[in-house]
Parts: sequence; C-alpha cells; structure tokens
Amino acid sequence: MEIASEKQSAVIEHKSYARVGLLGNPSDVYFGNTISFSLGNFWASVRLEPSTDLVIVPHPSHDLVQFNSISHLVNRLQNEGYYGGVRLLMAICKIFHKYCKENNVTLHDGNFTLSYETNIPRQTGLSGSSAIVSAALSCLLDFYKVRHLIKVEVRPNLVLNAEKELGIVAGLQDRVAQVYGGLVYMDFGKNHMDELGHGIYTPMDVDLLPPLYLIYAENPSDSGKVHSTVRQRWLDGDEFIRSTMEEVANIAVEGRKTLLEKDYIKLAALMNHNFDLRRRMFGDDALGAMNIEMVEIARRVGAASKFTGSGGAVVVFCPDGHSQVKQLEDACHSAGFSFQPIKVMPSFLNDIDCQTLGSK
Repeated sequence: MEIASEKQSAVIEHKSYARVGLLGNPSDVYFGNTISFSLGNFWASVRLEPSTDLVIVPHPSHDLVQFNSISHLVNRLQNEGYYGGVRLLMAICKIFHKYCKENNVTLHDGNFTLSYETNIPRQTGLSGSSAIVSAALSCLLDFYKVRHLIKVEVRPNLVLNAEKELGIVAGLQDRVAQVYGGLVYMDFGKNHMDELGHGIYTPMDVDLLPPLYLIYAENPSDSGKVHSTVRQRWLDGDEFIRSTMEEVANIAVEGRKTLLEKDYIKLAALMNHNFDLRRRMFGDDALGAMNIEMVEIARRVGAASKFTGSGGAVVVFCPDGHSQVKQLEDACHSAGFSFQPIKVMPSFLNDIDCQTLGSK
C-alpha cells in the first residue's frame, strides 16, 4: 500500500482552459494588442506519471486507429481530421528539451508516461490544441522541477513553437491566456517583441467583465485557414490591411480603459466594431457563412458579438439583460447552435510562477 501511495503522489496533472479573445484579435500576429480570458466551460487535462520508458499514450477516441469499417474511418476523418493530441505532446517535449538545452537548464534522467483528456469542441476557435500543449508544459515544469527557471512570459512562446513545429497557424494571444489564466491585456508591440522576444502581459481583475455568453457550432470550419491571405497582404505592406489591423489593435487599448471604467455600452460597441473590421479585411468567403450567421443571430436581438478566435465560436454581450439573453438562447436553439453562459476562470499562476514574472 505504501509503494502504491508513493507512486500516486508522484503523478502530476494539470488543466488548461479554452480561451476567448475578447478584443483586439487577430492583431496579436501583427504587433498589436489584445484582451483575452480563460474560458472555464471547456478544458484539456494532461497527466504525467513517472515510468521506466518515455510513453505518449494515444487517446482512445481522439487518436483512434481502430475502426468498424472503411466507411467508419472515412466518416471519422471527415468530421475529426487526421490529427489527435499525440503529435502535440511529442512536439512540446521536443521544444521544452531544446529550450532547456539552449538555456543551460539541467534536466534529470527520469522518464514518464503522458496522457491527455479534452472536452474543448474541435475547430471552434477556442484554442483546443494549445490547451493540450499548455497543460503538458506545466506537467514537464513540475516533473523536472524547473518551474522557477523558466519565466512565465517565455512559456507561451514554447507552446506556440510546439504548434509551429506541426504547421499550426496561430499567434501568441491564446497561449498567453492559457499560461496566465484569468483576464489579460497583451501588448505585442514590435519593440517589445524584438527586444524581449515576447509581449508585455498585464493581468486584469476578472470581476471587471460583465456577464458574457458563448455561441458555437457543432460542425464548424477549420480556424487555421482564416489568416492566410490577410497575412501575406500585411507582409507585402498592403496599406488597407496595415491601417485596419492597427485600428483593431487600438480597440484593445480602448477596451482596457472601458473595462476599468465598467463602461459596458462602450464595450458592446467595441466588440461589434472589432468584428466589422475583421470582416472588412478577410471578406465573407474566408470567414464562412455559418460563422457570420452566429454573429448576426446575436446582433438581430440587439446583442454585441464577435469571434472568440478565427471562427467556429462567438462571444456575446447582452446589454439589455435577461430578456435579451432568453431571446438569443431561443434563436440559437432554433438555428441549431449551442449557447451557454461563459464561466471566466481566475488566474492560476502560483507563487513560484509569480516570482519569475519580469525577472531577468
């Protein structure tokens, strides 16, 4: 019994939550500013258990390799795609090891078994992939006892680099929200990014937020395809894209002040304007009819709405209160969309994490 108890105590588990980009996205990829928060409705959890060999455990449903028939296999691929979480866990192990080696962080020789669970809906722009990676990174920090040696500000870069290894198109915003937890204002100004290698991240009080709601589709489009043409045009110096993206970034700057003042009428206007600017840049074909309908369904009842990420889910504020919420809920159910109140998770940085903040 004693041996079993010791083994149990050596097991490390971490959760990482979905995130909502409230204002300023997608300017995080363009040296802009954003405000995001941790969404407690959905999460990924990773479990690390010491073992003789290093083992990455395939998930019984997300990494399925056994099927009833070829039709079952084809349907599965059409709905879920080719990739589960195993590749994500492998990638963060590689990136973590590389970072430690390059920064003279010594790792002990022990091995481990990694497994994961997730209930984050796929391709909803709620950062399901990075949640798995972020939770795994936390496990690695604790297993190797190096949490105090790797700055909190650097950790989102490690998560993003793991995803970049796999060709996932993304920015730092989501990873910052998942590493820090709570409500965070982010400044990705070029001078910070060039000098520090990361942005300036300022936690805010989650109580500044009004009640918010989530709309999402059960079968959304792939969020990874939405950035493509705008990114190239921005790199090419397209004046319209550059100036509009700057305007999007400024929405987060204004939004920070708006939240601190609890001016929720202004917040509603900023949320709507954020989406309108995105729509102007990307165009309806890139955004997708279903994604646009989720925004419009909220607007038809007078609510403010915008994408949580790149599409697949929408964050909504109902300034007129309960009757408006009920009206929207009914409209979503009629249209076949999922609708639920948003639960905001507070920051989950511990004392060791906080001691690394801003350290050299």
